[in-house]
Amino acid sequence: MAQSEEARIRQRAEDILAVLQQRKPAEDVFTPDFVTAITPAQLRVFAEQMEAGAGRLQAVERAEADGGPGAAKIVLRFEKALGNGMFQLESQAPYRVAGFRITEFTPQNDSLVAVTAELHALPGDVGVYFGPMNGGRPLLAIQDKQPFAVGSTFKLYVLSALVRSIAEGRHRWDEVVPLDHKSLPSGMIQDWPDGAPMTLHTLATLMISISDNSATDQLIHLLGREAVEAEVARSGSAHAAANRPFMTTRDMFALKAGSDGRLAAYGAAGEAERRGMLAKIADEPLSTDAIERAFANGPRALNVEWFASARDVAAIFGQLIDQNDATALAILAVNPGMTPLPGDRWNYIGYKGGSEPGVLNLSWLLRDKGGAWWTLSASWNNPAAGLDQPVFEQLARRLMLLQNGAADGAR
Repeated sequence: MAQSEEARIRQRAEDILAVLQQRKPAEDVFTPDFVTAITPAQLRVFAEQMEAGAGRLQAVERAEADGGPGAAKIVLRFEKALGNGMFQLESQAPYRVAGFRITEFTPQNDSLVAVTAELHALPGDVGVYFGPMNGGRPLLAIQDKQPFAVGSTFKLYVLSALVRSIAEGRHRWDEVVPLDHKSLPSGMIQDWPDGAPMTLHTLATLMISISDNSATDQLIHLLGREAVEAEVARSGSAHAAANRPFMTTRDMFALKAGSDGRLAAYGAAGEAERRGMLAKIADEPLSTDAIERAFANGPRALNVEWFASARDVAAIFGQLIDQNDATALAILAVNPGMTPLPGDRWNYIGYKGGSEPGVLNLSWLLRDKGGAWWTLSASWNNPAAGLDQPVFEQLARRLMLLQNGAADGAR
């Protein structure tokens, strides 16, 4: 007897579950075209990413026909959420899966109390702000006004300073400059030829999307250190003084790869003395090996960093919104910071994060379907040990899932 469409859909839903749980080969369930486009290894990563945010994948909650021939809805049950999505069967036997995606997660068996308790239990210090940008009551605030080392999240200030310079007519997005200020990774253009022509749009996109340090330093030199410092102050940061002088990434690498004595002296120095020290080390040779040796024993001098509270990050996001530059907002959205995205509550997700041993920041600029802007900024510092980034990312994802998409009004 021929299998009914309902039975086929249910069976293939169970097969999808088996693939995601690595109990069945993807080639037995998905079409050759699907497996070519999304390899078994990529499916494994997809499953791991979903479980990082929603807990262990447990079962198929529901599978049913959805409109056209072979089209189906699927709901996967995870430990802390339901994953809602769709799949498409091919039109003839063996009715393999030709398309599959999860589009939204709905929290289950999770709570703000549970996430908050897990954040407080992390070793070291944690600061979080998750709330609307209009001054409404936050969903969560933990040490949200305390300054933290934030790593490359400082690049938001560079982006804002660049946007201001373009708005004032001093620069253009399509302006081309030679690549003549290189740093060390993260990034890729440190390996490009000296003098390579770069548009400001390309530099900014690399700086934000892959945290390219050389692109960042190129922009800081173009704009001027003082212009970025002014942007920090203009944003309303309560900790602008802690970022003067505003270090390039090369400055930070040179300091941390240098002697313990010089690093300690910089950390204890005032602003004027620090400016003099940075001028002296500007041309020091750098090497990746030296940086690896510097961090071989874990976190190093977290008092020599870039600093912001969760509220400060919200403020610079607010400044970028107010500048109303579509190009800058598009650049922020190139890398959303997590895959798959946490449901369809947000119609815009911008992201910048930062890290070094003992330092982690994850910051999102979000706009819900009602047009209200939100921000989630979470920092974790521990001068005594390295940090478990996947654990922190999972907590951030759970926070986004717990937010119901409502806001007290748009900014």
